[in-house]
Amino acid sequence: MDWQDRITIDPKVLVGKPVIRGTRLAVAFLMDLLAEDWTDEQILKNYPQLVREDLKAVRHYAAETLKQEHVHPLPV
Repeated sequence: MDWQDRITIDPKVLVGKPVIRGTRLAVAFLMDLLAEDWTDEQILKNYPQLVREDLKAVRHYAAETLKQEHVHPLPV
């Protein structure tokens, strides 16, 4: 899946936070809902402007972002 088709970053929308294209729903907000055990069905029911592919894009975006994270060892 190419998350870039569904997620956009625009400094004029939510101060540049990644959002679902055409909405003001931030990726971080949707990840919070998923972390709180919301099901895809619950999210789609409460936010009807979303489709299942949007939630899949959120997961792919999060996974790719974490892969790029650099971990610095703590001093001993």
